[in-house]
Amino acid sequence: MDPEKMNLTEEDIKNRYISPAIFETAGWKKKDSLMEYYYTDGQINVVDDVAKRGNGKKVDYLLLYKPHYPIAVIEAKDRKKHPQPSAGLQQGMGYARDLQVPFAYSSNGDAFVEHDMLIGKERTLALDEFPTKEELWKRYVKEKKLSDKEIKVINEPYYSSRDTYSPRYYQQNAINRVVEKIANGDRRALLVMATGTGKTYTAFQIVYRLLKAGIKHRVLYLADRNILVDQARIGDFNPLSDKITKVQDGHMDSAYPIQFALYQQLAGKDEDVGHEPFRQLKPDFFDLVVIDEAHRGSAKADSQWRKILNYFDGPNVTHLGMTATPKNDKEASNIQYFGDPVYTYSLKQGIEDGFLAPYKVIRVNFNVDINGFRPFKGERDKHGREFDKKLYTTRDFDKSLVIDERTEMVAKYVSKYMKDNDRRWDKTIVFCEDIEHAERMRQAFVNENTDLVAQDSRYVMRITGDDNTGKAQLDNFEDVASKVPTIVTTSKLLTTGVNVKTCKTIVVDSNINSMTEFKQIIGRGTRLDTDHGKSYFTIIDFRGVSRLFADPAFDGEPIEIIDGNKGTSSHKSHHSGVSDSAKQKYEVNRNVKVSNAETQFLDEHGNLITTSLVDYTKKNILGEYATLDNFLQAWNKADKKQVLLDEMEKHGILYKEIIKQKGIRDMDPFDLMIHLAYNQKPLTKSERIKNVKKSGILDKYQGAAREILDALLEKYKDDGITDLESNKVLSLPEFEKYGGAIKIILTFGGKKNYENTIKEIKEKIYS
Repeated sequence: MDPEKMNLTEEDIKNRYISPAIFETAGWKKKDSLMEYYYTDGQINVVDDVAKRGNGKKVDYLLLYKPHYPIAVIEAKDRKKHPQPSAGLQQGMGYARDLQVPFAYSSNGDAFVEHDMLIGKERTLALDEFPTKEELWKRYVKEKKLSDKEIKVINEPYYSSRDTYSPRYYQQNAINRVVEKIANGDRRALLVMATGTGKTYTAFQIVYRLLKAGIKHRVLYLADRNILVDQARIGDFNPLSDKITKVQDGHMDSAYPIQFALYQQLAGKDEDVGHEPFRQLKPDFFDLVVIDEAHRGSAKADSQWRKILNYFDGPNVTHLGMTATPKNDKEASNIQYFGDPVYTYSLKQGIEDGFLAPYKVIRVNFNVDINGFRPFKGERDKHGREFDKKLYTTRDFDKSLVIDERTEMVAKYVSKYMKDNDRRWDKTIVFCEDIEHAERMRQAFVNENTDLVAQDSRYVMRITGDDNTGKAQLDNFEDVASKVPTIVTTSKLLTTGVNVKTCKTIVVDSNINSMTEFKQIIGRGTRLDTDHGKSYFTIIDFRGVSRLFADPAFDGEPIEIIDGNKGTSSHKSHHSGVSDSAKQKYEVNRNVKVSNAETQFLDEHGNLITTSLVDYTKKNILGEYATLDNFLQAWNKADKKQVLLDEMEKHGILYKEIIKQKGIRDMDPFDLMIHLAYNQKPLTKSERIKNVKKSGILDKYQGAAREILDALLEKYKDDGITDLESNKVLSLPEFEKYGGAIKIILTFGGKKNYENTIKEIKEKIYS
């Protein structure tokens, strides 16, 4: 091989060989490709309240059949490290799986290696044999056996305008897979997307493309809460507003092709059997029914709402279910009704891609939680009632036994956490056992935050199904511009259908055994809002509920969890909230204090870990550089130390945060890292400057040149290596007296001599 080609960079390989083969020889147009395409934002990692975003996933080339329909990925590699053209193929196949494209390629400029994702075959192609756009499309149509209807809907673009954003890659996957399935004649489809990933927006694009392609003509959008109906209708579906109506008072208007409705209104009352409101229209009036939050009622065979789906279920009708938390319940399962999901985008994947906020977990145990409460013989509660003879545990607390001091301690702990973190106006949701517990918790938080409650009585509010005053504040709670309500107590009302982007704290003081409900609660905090300072959220767990993170079902298809002591928790009981409040509850006084509290963070692999910022950084230094020699080799090899430091930060080496937290102003990051990871004695920057001056390297410079170097070393002492490495420092006011950057560089005999001088000084600094 030509030695010159061996030394070409990856960028050179792309410019000289790969791009000409694609755009000149094969005739692809530049508008049919995305180069250096980042399709994820990069995971946010949080340690000790420090959030750092990692690198996103990047495709060298993404080739498009249509702007909304990618068909191939190409991964480029240089020849020096990768003598085989197939070296990047497995990486390219990973991108192809993510983006759901049928063809993956790798090249180092010698040839292309193709992997056909549909049939599993590989082949090597010469540079001038790369397939044209039409050749790839014809192969795709043939191998996928696409019908005319599928091709028609593929050719139909997304809705786009200045006011809408382009779909993210997973939304694009979901839209494309669903419209193809429906165009292919399937009558059931289930879309699973984690809370905060844009299910409603995705549904809008699906409906829009199906209507435009003429595959579907009339749509019924069903939900069980007004807030879900209104958010969808007024928000994401607004571009179709002239075709939309909302069913009011049970009246269905056949003049509108898209109708939004509550199950409750269409199903009618018990006395309406046989002439329910949904019977106003013929069974085949709608040819697409969208079921929002499909994990709830309607998909169950014994549900009172199932009759609506059974009625609008002609041979040309498709039912599209959407959910963040499907259940795998054999008796009443949406999986059973809809079949396997067409596409799934999980909470874990959303966090790994950087589209959802990661979380840290604080598990708090009180002494009464650990020991329980066993009444003495004949002991009575505050109201003189004799206790049942049993050991009361956290499963009984606030359900059959009330310990007011415990409620007060929850409010005290959370309020102190918020104050310590300077987050007094950060939105917080406190999930309680029932409505009565939510009211007691509201009072406890009021008493812990009297200064802010005095400023605005809405600072703490209860929002539950029975309280119209609280529910009237729901819009303000969701509004990022509104500070109040800030702390909201609830039981079940806010588990779903609430979009509080700035919610930074989720407090769980309720017994939850349902994985479905657990994921719904966690979903209240997963929306990112970096514009308003939210890059992660905190879960404060007082009931050990975060144990469910360790359950295999959490990252896969969620299931109902069976608790050995309580049996299977039913969906219905978790959403009643009222009946529990009516039960008799014993009340007792007890001294309650925190026994222990453990903080856990998500690592880069999505696992909850218990660690400190220092330990986390040390682990990542050793992960990148196993020995001191490895570290020194990388450090000495780097021409620009700050470039290497920036790269280290991307790999979780959070030296800046440690220096900031510890207040170590006079320590170089180099010394911090060799001390942390390899137990080397650190020097201060002042000591390093002293060693430079002792070495005699500066003695050969006189006059202005010596003064300039002394000033640069002072800048290093104050601000670190960045200023020393950048010529921009010479434009700062303290260097004006030397005539500015150009004159200073000429003082050293030109740019090359100046840079060599700085290089020598850096070598002495770190020698």
